[in-house]
Amino acid sequence: MALVLYCFLPFLLSQDTHAAQRFCLPGCTCSEESFGRSLRCTSMSLGKMPDNFPEELKHMRIENSPLFELSQGFFTNMSTLEYLWLNFNNVTVIHPGALEDLPELRELRLEGNKLRSVPWTAFRTTPLLRVLDLKHNRIDSLPTLAFQFLANLTYLDISSNRLTVISKGVFLNWPVYQKQQQQGCGAEILSNVVLSLHNNPWVCDCRLRGLVQFVKSIGPPFILVNSYLICQGPVSKAGRLLHETELGVCMKPNISTPSANVTIQIGKNVTLQCLAQASPSPTIVWKYPLSTWREFDVLASPIAEDVILSQLVIPAAHLVDSGNYTCMAFNSIGRSSLVISLYIQPSQAMPGLHSLSVSSDSSLYIDLRVVKQTVHGILLEWLTVTNLPEEQWFTLYIASDESLRKKVVHIGPGINTYAVDDLLPATKYKACLSLRSQPPSQGQCVVFVTGKVSGGLEGRERLLHVTVVLCAVLLALPVGAYVWAAQGPYNCREWYSSCSPLHRKTLRCPQAVPQYKDSSFKDPPVVFEDGESHRVMEENEEIEKDHNS
Repeated sequence: MALVLYCFLPFLLSQDTHAAQRFCLPGCTCSEESFGRSLRCTSMSLGKMPDNFPEELKHMRIENSPLFELSQGFFTNMSTLEYLWLNFNNVTVIHPGALEDLPELRELRLEGNKLRSVPWTAFRTTPLLRVLDLKHNRIDSLPTLAFQFLANLTYLDISSNRLTVISKGVFLNWPVYQKQQQQGCGAEILSNVVLSLHNNPWVCDCRLRGLVQFVKSIGPPFILVNSYLICQGPVSKAGRLLHETELGVCMKPNISTPSANVTIQIGKNVTLQCLAQASPSPTIVWKYPLSTWREFDVLASPIAEDVILSQLVIPAAHLVDSGNYTCMAFNSIGRSSLVISLYIQPSQAMPGLHSLSVSSDSSLYIDLRVVKQTVHGILLEWLTVTNLPEEQWFTLYIASDESLRKKVVHIGPGINTYAVDDLLPATKYKACLSLRSQPPSQGQCVVFVTGKVSGGLEGRERLLHVTVVLCAVLLALPVGAYVWAAQGPYNCREWYSSCSPLHRKTLRCPQAVPQYKDSSFKDPPVVFEDGESHRVMEENEEIEKDHNS
């Protein structure tokens, strides 16, 4: 009988193995271990968890797969799972309810994924969890109550992440730490708790003062894998050991300035200064009139421990720059602000000069910019400010030497935008903005070139060639046909004028004739379509002369 069992036992084992493999996932390996059924899947295309996992799994290991999310209901019908290893995948998101079907989970390993945060409340449903491995992820913060549901944890690894600061409250609210503090009052003897925090970019300022106290006071049953936590910031403390660094008390910014009232002449350079003392180091921003339009350079430099000097540099100040400039400094503790008043004095009128021109020059500000340009269009944006008593209007001109035409639009002061979408490709244009119809001065014009179209110029040449051929065909027809063509809706000359690219464009702005002569624009006898028609007619006459010759 014993001989029969001895011979039949390998057959039974092979049958169990075949049965296990029969219910395994394709590309995975299933086995019966001493602790229960195990599943291992590596280097497989697994975008989401299948719904046909083998039942009563105890250990599941999925690695090197494109798994990127643990959603709610992810582990349905896997209530017996105790060991879950999901190392070296692409997990970036964990749903707060992802672990609700794993009440028996003892070990969770997520090393080498792309987690930026962890829904710590998800561990409410895994009270038996003892090992949590999160190293080599991208976690950059820990909330104060992060560990509140990890009451039975004996191994926690959050090394090699992106943590810069940790509040001491994270550990004070950890039930494991609280039990250790109560041990002297007759509490049960606790198991060792291994904690790993190294290889994070610690910023050693006042916010880490609580962590330093924790590291210095740590002792059994806590074991720190590596107690040499190295500072990576600020620059003055980079490379130092955290527990050897003196850290001050946190304080909100305190702001001061050498001068709260600044007066300069128009056209001069001016630098406004703001000193901010704070811990941790503050962020300083400036708010001022027209800040969305006129951007000035801001220079920041540390001049002492926890003291930063911020400078706002205004080159060639104009009257529009007068006003209040607010320096705002803030950190995690609080914020403070300080107002600096800047007054720009207008230039003094010189003897013998007409007062109107001086007033116009000092009371007018024009800033014209090209926001976007394409093959056939341009988007202009400008800011105009005037202090003249009466309401003023500004005139925008857009001209090109090739098209021999102008686009004119009249508009009031302020911030405005204007779009043109019927320009010629690969053409140089000039846009100018001036007060009323006065000639634009230096700095009130911008020159731009539209983009090129592949084969665009060749297309225009082909159109001209087709026009010449068509006119030649019409001239070669009998007299009756020619008369019919001449009496039709378009004759050759009119057909060419209507089909010319210059005539296909439509004006998008009011037609107005400039009130001044400016040689830079080369004014035609009539500003808009008449000027183009004159040019096209001349070209047709030349074409007919060539044909007749």
